[in-house]
Amino acid sequence: MNALTMIVVVTLVMLASGLLAGFLSHIKNRDVSYWAAWGFLFPPSLIVLFMLGTNTGPRPRRPTLDEEDRMHL
Repeated sequence: MNALTMIVVVTLVMLASGLLAGFLSHIKNRDVSYWAAWGFLFPPSLIVLFMLGTNTGPRPRRPTLDEEDRMHL
């Protein structure tokens, strides 16, 4: 297996893992962008997400930039 094939395989694994982590985090009521990013950068984090239970209650959300500015004043 040459270097170009390895680069393509790793890229496909990372993309698939990121998409799967985003989909699974949506099902488990978790922060989708957070888990999709970690699934893309570190594909084994998908195992951690799979083992986590479903989050009860409202979906976590990040504060907007305006809210962050108000918090720091």
